[in-house]
Amino acid sequence: MKRLVLASDNPGKIREFNKLFAPLGIEVVAQGSLGVTPAEEPFETFLENCLAKARNASRQTGLPAIADDSGICVDALGGAPGVHSARFAGLPKSDARNNELLISRLQGEANRKAHYVCVLIGVKSADDPDPLVATGYWHGEIVDTPRGENGFGYDPYFFLPQEGKTAAELSEEEKNSVSHRGQAVQGLLSLLRNHWGW
Repeated sequence: MKRLVLASDNPGKIREFNKLFAPLGIEVVAQGSLGVTPAEEPFETFLENCLAKARNASRQTGLPAIADDSGICVDALGGAPGVHSARFAGLPKSDARNNELLISRLQGEANRKAHYVCVLIGVKSADDPDPLVATGYWHGEIVDTPRGENGFGYDPYFFLPQEGKTAAELSEEEKNSVSHRGQAVQGLLSLLRNHWGW
């Protein structure tokens, strides 16, 4: 079985990636379990932060690595919170405070369009000159009143007009089939098969 290190210690992500990658005979290992010191994320783009995380995990383990960076971009806020989505309202991280700040910033704003973005990167080694890059987008709009109990982050406020629901009202299966992360994962799996021959 092939091994990939995931540049994350999020137990939910580890479970999700292992479920998706197992059919390809790939075991996904959390970077923390291998003693990896997390990378700095100083950049203003998902792509650059994601690449820094993947290279860092591969450099410290000697294994191929994957990383993801994701967040929400709101048109009326010039793309904010963007790469700062998890820490939009500062530290410690708080979904409730992030959402409160987002809704307050959008008061009186007619344009409520927003999209989630997820960038997934795979590197064979820390110095891989040809990293695999898969990106997924999920378009919707921000509503003032939260709906739904599922999901996390901005999901209760992220309304999907075509579904008539917020992201937090979708089941896990429904969300994975249409979300930004679901799209990026399918893209990366395809690249692993076709480009790396895994």
